[in-house]
Parts: sequence; structure tokens; C-alpha cells
Amino acid sequence: MRSFVPILVVWVAVAAGSIVPDLLAPLPRFKHLVTFGDSFTDTAAAAALGASAWPVYLAGRANLSLHAFAQAGATCSNNITPRPSGSVMEAQVPAFNRDLGRPFMPQGETVYTLWIGTNDVGVSALLTGDAPGKTIVDTTTCAVDWIRVMYQNGARNFIFQNMIPLQFVNLYSPDGHLNRYWNLPRNATEWSVTMTELTTAGNALSALMVRNLAQTLPGARIALFDSHALFTDMYTNPALYLNGTAPLNVTGSIAGCPFELNGGPVGGACPPIVEAAERDSFLWFDELHPSEQANRIVAREMAGALRGNTRWATWIS
Repeated sequence: MRSFVPILVVWVAVAAGSIVPDLLAPLPRFKHLVTFGDSFTDTAAAAALGASAWPVYLAGRANLSLHAFAQAGATCSNNITPRPSGSVMEAQVPAFNRDLGRPFMPQGETVYTLWIGTNDVGVSALLTGDAPGKTIVDTTTCAVDWIRVMYQNGARNFIFQNMIPLQFVNLYSPDGHLNRYWNLPRNATEWSVTMTELTTAGNALSALMVRNLAQTLPGARIALFDSHALFTDMYTNPALYLNGTAPLNVTGSIAGCPFELNGGPVGGACPPIVEAAERDSFLWFDELHPSEQANRIVAREMAGALRGNTRWATWIS
């Protein structure tokens, strides 16, 4: 079993969801959406599963042109938490500069989003000691620095999405089963406690760091989108969000697949995927990823954020 590295958790008194709105000017009418992140935002990864990611729903709901750069499996930086997928800083931002760049985007009508952190804090990264010498401070600093880098590239409107409560997904739940993402020995309770600390501390740090950075970026508009609070509410009050034909389910998943220890699927094959009519009853698609219904909710609230009228987002500059 892999060993755990000590994790320094800095508890901060101000949480992202408690920031008082201080929007001083009307938001522009956005026409372009540029997305960065991991599998939570990767439109191609969702399409490969026969589903749509939240940016697709958001673009349709808000009549936006979508420019998608997120890559499944990504972290903020491979210099901090190396992964085989293209990281935000080393792959996605350069791809934006190559494909679109400063001359081509009308910055007053373009909003840039980042949703990153799930892979940075998870298996094969901070949680399992696979980023020696790195901490939640490093990964959070990288994510916030994306705003500065994109500002230098000409961007002016940003939505920074924080980490969801990963202790609720099966992979990091104290009652979770081994699966395609991890089939080695582990202490599930320790994982759940540690993940709670990582996401809570990382989100509190990022809220303060973004506020501090905003003061140094003249003309920038930055919103903090509290994914953590939104998903906590979906988990706690599923009847407000889920609407499939099956009983509402926030612990199981549409395509869950228990694995044998050090082996493959239990019984040799994964169970059948939940029937289409029942899928909107689930919060999770599999042991790690949100369901398509959850993506619709994210899109709905992000559309509200673009108008400045959702309780899950706060414009701070």
C-alpha cells in the first residue's frame, strides 16, 4: 500500500460561500465561453460516454460560442502533480494561445472559466503521496495563478470554480468500493477525512488568494463559483435537483463498477449501466464524476452567475 504524506492544513476563517457580494458595475452581455479544467469540464470526454458536459448546456442556455480546452485527467500543472493528460498550465493555456489568442477574442464579451483540483488532490497525487514535497498550497496557488496568466494573455472576465466535496464520491467515501480508479489496498475512512480537509482548506485558500489577486488586475471581473456548496446542497437535498424515474440516489452511480482487490471487475464484468429514464435520479455518473443531471444544474447556476443572480457565485471585482 502506498504511504501517505503529511498534509499541512491551514484553516481559514473565511469560506468561499460566506463572501459578501460587492459587484460594482453591470455585467456585460457575454457571447463567448472559454473553458479550462479536467474531466468535469471536458466536452469530448462526456460525448464519448453519450452525454453532454455542463459547458455544452451552458452554451445553449446562455447563447454562447463555446471554446473548450479542458482535458480529462488534467491537473493544474504537471510540474506539481504530474499526470499523463494535458495540464492547464503546460497544455491547455498554450493551446488557447495557439488556437485563439489575444487578437481573436473580443475580451469584453468573453468569459473564461476554470474548474480544476479533483486530480491534483486525489489518487496518484496529493492523497496518495505521489507528489513528494507538494501540498495543497502549491496546487491552489497554481489554480489561482491561472487568472494572472490569462489576464496577461488579454482575458478580463473570469469564473473560478472551486472543488466539490469529494468525500461524497464513491472513490473517497468511507463506504466506497474498489473501482476502476483505485483497486489497491486503502484506508477508506482515512481517505475520506483527508479529502474533506484537502477540499475545504484548498477552497478557503483559493477564495482569499483570488480576492488578493483581483486587487492587482485593473479592469478584471472575477467571480468565485462555489461548486462545493452547490454539490453539498445537491447531496443533502436531492429532491430539489434530481428528477429521474428511480428513487433519488446520491451514494450510488449510473455506471458504478466494483473491482476486486488488485484485480478487475467483480464477477468479471461491470454491472449494466442504469436505464436512461432513471439516470436523472443519480447525482454521480460513476465513482468519481457527476451525472449529466448534475451537469445540467451546474450549467443552470453558471448561467445565473453570468447574469449575477445565483447564490452560488460572487463577483468580487
